[in-house]
Amino acid sequence: MAIETLSLQLRSLVKASGELELSLAQVPTPQPAEDEILVRIEGTPINPSDLGLLIGPADLSQATATGAGPAAKVTAPVAPQFLKALKPRLDQSMPVGNEGAGVVVAAGASPAAQALVGKTVAILGGAMYAQYRAVKAADALVLPEGATAADGASCFVNPLTALGMVETMRREGHTALIHTAAASNLGQMLNKICIKDGVGLVNVVRNAEQAKILTDIGAKYVVDSSEPDFVEKLTDTIAETGATLAFDAIGGGKLAGQILGAIETAANRKATEYSRYGSSTYKQVYIYGGLDTRPTELARNFGLSWGLGGWLLTPFLMKIGPAEAQRLRQRVADELKTTFASHYTAEISLAEVLDPKIMAAYNKRATGEKYLINPNKGL
Repeated sequence: MAIETLSLQLRSLVKASGELELSLAQVPTPQPAEDEILVRIEGTPINPSDLGLLIGPADLSQATATGAGPAAKVTAPVAPQFLKALKPRLDQSMPVGNEGAGVVVAAGASPAAQALVGKTVAILGGAMYAQYRAVKAADALVLPEGATAADGASCFVNPLTALGMVETMRREGHTALIHTAAASNLGQMLNKICIKDGVGLVNVVRNAEQAKILTDIGAKYVVDSSEPDFVEKLTDTIAETGATLAFDAIGGGKLAGQILGAIETAANRKATEYSRYGSSTYKQVYIYGGLDTRPTELARNFGLSWGLGGWLLTPFLMKIGPAEAQRLRQRVADELKTTFASHYTAEISLAEVLDPKIMAAYNKRATGEKYLINPNKGL
């Protein structure tokens, strides 16, 4: 296969003047070092974490598109109040895309790199919205026989996050979990893990349609936050499962506080004496997403034995070390088409990422909708 000297890469630029600019740049095709491989990217997902870098706080309702194909460009205003938080990236054209998969088309001289030529691999490390990406051979995950790039494109962020949640539960001494925005691709994977591993999981969703998605795959505990008796049902399921750890993708509003309060109420059902400091049951909520950008509200009706913090995949993997991280990665590879199967709304090209109508669709972050970019589609 001939490898082009120049190839396309999607870039995101936020200007100090208050404007987002998305474009396709012609960049030199990477040349793999001795211990590296060159991957022709054939699948890379649009995850919520990617949207933070790709679009950020830009107002897409005022987006303007010019050009077509590789010459396409989109601009959109960024309100002045957001520019201070974006200062470290202002006026820097940045590559996008956390993870992807494709075929190894070239490699450095090392035996480990050469052994991967022709194989379909999944990779992580940023700048995946591009036709080619060079990474260290040791960082690539060889996909099982018969697996496609689309099968493996999302095998890092969501699968390892879901596995990381269960691993965090075990390491911190909890026995069951609570998860919000639970009907997402990640949430469905987490359900499959918990069902297989015998872990109690309380799923918090926002409507009946999302609840059905989960019950259809075997979820036992599903609570709809739009129902008037949500808190009571949440408390009942927490009491039944013994869940004391939650991972919250919503972030803003009252939900994190409601979860802490429900754990406290469930714990007090078994209390034999009163304590003005609340129950001794330790309650922990980790916020790992920001679907609601409002401030987090806490009613403080859950005693003094509690914690609220942030959780990110990369620091977690660094904390557990390479050997444990590889164990989790291997489980993803082994269960790629079952537990960790991803489903996509559509496969789009790099140019289509910059189509305002398609942008509006994937920026909705709707539950059950996920877009896959094939950077080499149509080229």
